[in-house]
Amino acid sequence: MTTEAHSGELLDRVQDLTTQVDELADVRARTLAQELLAAVIAMYGDGLQRIMEVITDSRETGATILDELSQDGVVASLLLIHDLYPVSLQERVIAALDTVRPYMESHGGNVELVGLEDGVARLVLQGSCNGCAASRATLELAIKQALDEHAPDLAGLEVEGVTEEPPGFGGGNSLPMAQAPPAAPFELPVVHSDAGPPELPLVQERPPRWVPVAESGRPGPGSLRALEVDGVALLLADVDGSLLAYGDECASCGEQLGDGDLRGGMLRCQACDCEFDLPRAGRAAGGEPLQLKPVPLLEAGGLRVAI
Repeated sequence: MTTEAHSGELLDRVQDLTTQVDELADVRARTLAQELLAAVIAMYGDGLQRIMEVITDSRETGATILDELSQDGVVASLLLIHDLYPVSLQERVIAALDTVRPYMESHGGNVELVGLEDGVARLVLQGSCNGCAASRATLELAIKQALDEHAPDLAGLEVEGVTEEPPGFGGGNSLPMAQAPPAAPFELPVVHSDAGPPELPLVQERPPRWVPVAESGRPGPGSLRALEVDGVALLLADVDGSLLAYGDECASCGEQLGDGDLRGGMLRCQACDCEFDLPRAGRAAGGEPLQLKPVPLLEAGGLRVAI
């Protein structure tokens, strides 16, 4: 059994026992058990703080040790619990947004942190991402996953510029974007509180995840490549050196776009002649209220798509 697996089992065991304690019918026994747990956590927290102080005072050697410890998932979790993690929450949120910014910029959009108060980050989607019919998918598939990875102690999000994804988005039965609800701020919890798991505004059959794409799936300069990743039909396009990914389905007629005509950033469907501006999040040309479905793509650490 690996240390990581063992640590995961310990965490599950602690959570299970904590739930059992909270369900004790005997009020006195429940209170004593909760006080004991709090005292043990405080004792270990005090010890961790003293260890961190010694490491910090060791200058360069301590900095190296601290960096190695912070890269360990188990140790990092303990440091976060006791508010001892060496990198501030704001720095980690900014680092998380930096990892997804290349993808968003490739679609003519951006995301900015405009505030952080009481553990709640205030974000603004900009450019093509603001009010885009795929903005909620972008939030769930790219931004939220990056924040979960870099800042699991974040209490919640307030995001401006997010539009609900209309039924049938990305296919021939899409509703016009003008009918989509207006962009409005909303809160999306990132970590569960003692009150229990929050209800997320987006319901999905399975959690989105990053899936690697073989280098053989990468299109050549100025060309397209249709491929299937984890059972999902995708279309990759190289536009002026930027790699973009979309669902392989025309938003006008529903046909696949792998044999489409790509000129500059404009992709023309061979079946219906509808054109889509790929650098502008796949919006249809000529003011048509249609849009392809962007798929988050990252090249850092190997080509990956979020599906």
